[in-house]
Formats: sequence, C-alpha cells, structure tokens
Amino acid sequence: MSNGNSRSLLALSGFGLAAAGAAWYGSRYSRKESRSAWYRNLEKPSFAPPKQVYPVVWTTLYALMAWSGWRIWSAAPSRERKRALRLWISQLATNAKWSKYFFGLHSPTIALADAIALEGVILSYMKAARKVDSAAANAFIPYAAWVAFAAVLNSEIARLNPRENLERRR
Repeated sequence: MSNGNSRSLLALSGFGLAAAGAAWYGSRYSRKESRSAWYRNLEKPSFAPPKQVYPVVWTTLYALMAWSGWRIWSAAPSRERKRALRLWISQLATNAKWSKYFFGLHSPTIALADAIALEGVILSYMKAARKVDSAAANAFIPYAAWVAFAAVLNSEIARLNPRENLERRR
C-alpha cells in the first residue's frame, strides 16, 4: 500500500473516530436508567419511532458523516475546503450536545433550539461541501432529513410536556 493510501485510510479512521466520539458523548446522557425512565414517562406523539430505530439510523448517519468529512479532507486544499471542514466539525459538536440538553438536562426546549441550530449547520455544510465534492454534500441528505424529522418530534415532545419546560426554569 502506498504512503498516500495509508495516510488516506488513517484520515478516514480519524473521521470515523470523531463521529464515534460524538456518538459516545451523546450516549453518556441517555444510558442511565433514571434518564430512560424520564424519557419513558414523557408524552410522545403518535409518529415517534420505536426505540430500536434510533441505533440503526444513527449508526448509518455517523458513518455517512465520517465518509463525507473524509471526502472533503481528501480534496485539494482551498478556501472552500477549509470552510466545509470547519462546518463539519461544528455540526458534529452541535450534534453531540443535543443528548446532553434533552436527556442530561431534561430540557426538550433547549434541545429543540440545538436541533434547529444543527439543521442550519448541516445545510450550511452541505452548501459549502457542494463546492468541493458533490458526493460528500449528498451524503448529508439523509442526515438533514432525519434532523428535520427529529426537530419536529422534539417540538411535539416539548409541546406535549409543558411541565418539563417549566421545571427547567426553576
């Protein structure tokens, strides 16, 4: 294997580890039984997916995120590439914080603000990535769609559970 291929595979692994790190950070806030009980007791809309859906969806989305970031990193250096990489990091950090806000702080309202911000960063990344590598931008389409759906779901949970939002303000 050539040095360039080794470096590229190492970079792909790095993007994969970054995505896995964000997933791990978020999962720290949703694993404890007390947090699971809190979530189970929330009123949820009829369109809330069963819990088995989330690991499948998020594993796929994190893999696409890593691949997309790696594709951008692999492109020739440019101002557009640098901007896309900054946005890739920003979306990953914003993504990781959602679980802390929702499950850790038990605040659907703060989590909703984060989800809306995340959608904005995802769309900004896609726009910037498209100037560098259209396949990398397109890899974020399922992610953008899922986060839009998740924001609607989050919004409904906040609406259906107004006491949770009031308790956060105390």
